[in-house]
Amino acid sequence: MSPTKHEQRGAHGAASSTHYLGTSTAMAVLARGGNAFDAAVAAGFVLQVVEPHLCGPGGDLPAVFVTAGDSTPRVLCAQGVAPARATTALLRDELGLAIVPGTGLLAPTVPGAWDGWLTMLRDHGTMSLAEVLEPALGYAASGFPLAPRIPTTIDTVADFFREYWPTSAATWLPDGNVPTSVHRLPVLAATWQRLLDAAAAAGGDRERQIDAARDAWYRGFVAEEIEAFCRTPVRDESGRDHAGLLTAEDLAGWSASYEDALTVDVGDGWTVAKAGAWSQGPVLPQTLQLLHDGDLRYPDGVASAETVHQAVEAIKLAFADREAWYGDSAPVPLETLVSAEYAAARRALIGDRASLELRPGSPDGREPRLGAYAAKPGAKHGDGVSGPGLGEPTISPTGAVRGDTVHVDVVDAAGNMVSATPSGGWLQSSPTIPALGFCLGTRGQMFWLEDGLPSSLVPGRRPRTTLSPSLGLRDGEPRLAFGTPGGDQQDQWQLCFWLAHTVGGLDLQAAIDSPAWHTTSFPSSFAPRGWEPGGLIAESRLGTATLDELRRRGHVVTDAGEWALGRMCAVSRGDGPLLRAGADTRSGVGAAAAF
Repeated sequence: MSPTKHEQRGAHGAASSTHYLGTSTAMAVLARGGNAFDAAVAAGFVLQVVEPHLCGPGGDLPAVFVTAGDSTPRVLCAQGVAPARATTALLRDELGLAIVPGTGLLAPTVPGAWDGWLTMLRDHGTMSLAEVLEPALGYAASGFPLAPRIPTTIDTVADFFREYWPTSAATWLPDGNVPTSVHRLPVLAATWQRLLDAAAAAGGDRERQIDAARDAWYRGFVAEEIEAFCRTPVRDESGRDHAGLLTAEDLAGWSASYEDALTVDVGDGWTVAKAGAWSQGPVLPQTLQLLHDGDLRYPDGVASAETVHQAVEAIKLAFADREAWYGDSAPVPLETLVSAEYAAARRALIGDRASLELRPGSPDGREPRLGAYAAKPGAKHGDGVSGPGLGEPTISPTGAVRGDTVHVDVVDAAGNMVSATPSGGWLQSSPTIPALGFCLGTRGQMFWLEDGLPSSLVPGRRPRTTLSPSLGLRDGEPRLAFGTPGGDQQDQWQLCFWLAHTVGGLDLQAAIDSPAWHTTSFPSSFAPRGWEPGGLIAESRLGTATLDELRRRGHVVTDAGEWALGRMCAVSRGDGPLLRAGADTRSGVGAAAAF
């Protein structure tokens, strides 16, 4: 198929994000002499303002990157951990909950985005905190244009805000009404200015001032206000009022960290670099290993029915392993899970018919264990369940896109390249903290309340996040940074993009525009955490014949419409001097640029 817009190309820098103001901010930073890390940080803060229904200052941040001086992929982990008071004994036994509520104050983990962005800026950027925060602070103080989905999201939760979360009503319902064109966040702007003042008061060099701003958040006034706010019970998705669990001590004892990226050779000279099994990142290389030597074809730039079938069946197996083996609360046999030998043994399970079962494997001979709640199919996400946000407001079974997360990719001429997927702290996730102007994220809903699982709720451990930025290396050289919002769909839509680009031969933009699909045939990471055996959501541009063939093979197909799935972003560098960028066409606000 022909792309609906051209891949962007330039010799100096390239950026892609889920909002045009994030991309334009990144490009402005690059044009002023900043590097890819400066640009990504500045864009990340802007996205917290202009896509507040998808991420916020109280959210999380994973990133995978390479530097101009070191082509070894590294991961920045700014995923906060469960509070010291967050135990299964409390939530399950004392409060009587079956799952962690997707909204309110029980699910927040330590907010990691601030420390993550500042750690990246300090260690790999060149600009001051004031310089990279200036665009976001300006939008918060003076106003920002509302993307079409923001008023709709606010309207959906407006009555709930008025009745149960008055601090959110005060922030998002000026004069009691849903904003429609421009909105301001003056309290958030004041919080950011106070953090900048703390940095300036510390004196010294750029790094010292950045560290002072980190301290002001995690060991200063922000931590104090978070603890004070969490003491008051608020209504959550369970239908009851609960106080929060986060304390200032939880924040003071945590910081963002670096780790080696998981790198997996997936054939044809390509290596995929992802975060480890505390995320769902290994799902993509696991799936590509399963598809090795498969009958994958892209006639006229569109995946064949056989390609979609094989991809869906492979990713079901990978997500079954995610459910049984991924997490931060127990050892994970990760090396085996992503190995070619393990994939070869599992590949035999891919037949001509759609599987309706959850089939985790036995890496190293270990018996898989599924939690009782996860093992039984149940209510699908968006299946008529009411409440503000329902955790991450991702994709309904009908394929309707309701938003979820943001993404930004940047590459510069020197060779710095970063892929980041910030999320959490959505305006509809928990009440606005009135003294700070933002709310907390609810990533803790991804923990299970059944003990002994890799993703069981354990104090001080990370939830098994869906956030999954990616790098691609060709013959050992970093070539590609990519990612998308979408919760459980992130690595599925990345698979669609990867196959269209590397198998179908489409350029970045055409690969992003290529018809996408995903399966719902595994437990959701978000409340109410159900799944649909055989469920397959697909864009109609795959073609009637392809969708009919998939139904014949036993897939429970929902036609999502022509342009409904994915908000992919990507940048790349090739053999020559040109850098490239492509961005989501479907949302209407994603943008790519190069110069």
